[in-house]
Amino acid sequence: MTDFEINLKKYTDSFNSFLSEKMNYSGFNGRESAGFEKIADAMNYSLGNAGKRIRPVLVMAFCDACSGNSETALYYALAVEMIHTYSLIHDDLPCMDNDDFRRGKPSNHKVYGYANALLAGDGLLTMAFEMIIRSELDYEKNCEAVRALSEAAGPSGMVAGQVMDLDNEDRKLTLDIVRKTDELKTGELIKASCLLGCIAAGANDEMKRAASGYAYSLGLAFQIIDDILDVVGDENTLGKPTGSDEENDKSTYVSLIGLEQAKKLARELTADAVEYADVFGDKGNFIRELANNLLNRNY
Repeated sequence: MTDFEINLKKYTDSFNSFLSEKMNYSGFNGRESAGFEKIADAMNYSLGNAGKRIRPVLVMAFCDACSGNSETALYYALAVEMIHTYSLIHDDLPCMDNDDFRRGKPSNHKVYGYANALLAGDGLLTMAFEMIIRSELDYEKNCEAVRALSEAAGPSGMVAGQVMDLDNEDRKLTLDIVRKTDELKTGELIKASCLLGCIAAGANDEMKRAASGYAYSLGLAFQIIDDILDVVGDENTLGKPTGSDEENDKSTYVSLIGLEQAKKLARELTADAVEYADVFGDKGNFIRELANNLLNRNY
């Protein structure tokens, strides 16, 4: 294994172990009820259906890059993953994207029903902020983390991006509109992930600015690769059908500028992210390699 692979495994193993412990909801005294148990099961179904764990890895990696200890950022990492998972549950609902599968498994609402899936998302969204407060980091850091995550996930961030995404359906879009939608819907939570790692480590303003620049470039490159994989990806590897963007006549980077230009833009954005990581010196090696790894992913 390369150093990158070893470190990626270290982050994902540490996070998944922490997640497994917290998914038992140990220590949540007074919550034993049929309603809590039922919704906790629905929450766990999606939260435990592991994806790439990119966002929690970014939290932990940026904490280390800022000379912190990634183990102290685990509650922040879990909060981000809870927000991300809630957004996926809601995205899949019939009133949104109406997708029956997520990561190769039936979507939450196909297993637990529309109403319980909606409530599972609500539960994850709310509990995410409780996770930050449960962190043993100091009060000032926790308050800053709550603000960063709420701004990223709220009506001026990810939610606004989802509204734009719905409004974009059945319309011919410009590249600027597609980019702005992706900045909000995908990029804001990626930026929050990077910033939460900085906050946990007590990073300075220069590091936070570099983290925001890195996240902006990485988030757009990530979405462009998603668009590319919908055209050239393997359904079995992706765990979801391909070709849906073209079938639904959706405006994407590929449809607007072509496959080769989309690949070129993804490479340029990745190079920008790598340059931002230079602020962190040798401690930024992992986040530099992560950007290149995501550029070349096939799922």
